Amino acid sequence: MIRVLIADDQDLVRLGLRALVESEDDLALAGEAADGLRAVELARQERPDVVLMDIRMPGIDGIEATRRIVADPDLTGTRVVVLTTFELDEYVFEALRHGASGFLTKDTRPAELLRAIRLVAEGEALLSPSVTRRVVREFATRPSRVLRPHPRLDTLTDRERQVVGLVGAGLNNEEIAARLVVSPATARTHVSRAMGKLGARDRAQLVVFAYQSGLVSG
Repeated sequence: MIRVLIADDQDLVRLGLRALVESEDDLALAGEAADGLRAVELARQERPDVVLMDIRMPGIDGIEATRRIVADPDLTGTRVVVLTTFELDEYVFEALRHGASGFLTKDTRPAELLRAIRLVAEGEALLSPSVTRRVVREFATRPSRVLRPHPRLDTLTDRERQVVGLVGAGLNNEEIAARLVVSPATARTHVSRAMGKLGARDRAQLVVFAYQSGLVSG
């Protein structure tokens, strides 16, 4: 059973999401929150598998709520999916930077939302690397961009740095393997080790680290 926490300050949105979750045999509602602080509190109490997180909420917004949930060592199994009105939204980039596993627009079809919940719960990447890259590039390559290298960047081997750059460029494991002339399993191992060293929860966050550290150009 996949337990889902819904955080949105609009009653109708929560009602619709709750009805959708409760209509599925393999999903269960872990709780509802109308503000960021309550979302964090419920996440700590209920330890859901997935949090559907609105960005703009009273109290603390969804970005700060996401940051607190991701930073909690007791919630390592909880994944946050950000809900946004606009796909290319600066807040989306900040949410990814703080550990969200991906984002969905609020006009996403019900079947796609359900698929996303299941993918994230299984630890899969919600967004394709190219989609994540497009969002990150929109804000990470502005003229005012300031590089913020990851503090553990020096722990990566040269090959791992190369792999992180390729992940940031939107390549999947098979494409990375072809580029480096290695097996897909080897490419997957490099990606996993880099994620572990940098503390990235998923590929979406690894893309953000790649841009911030200057491992991939715009």
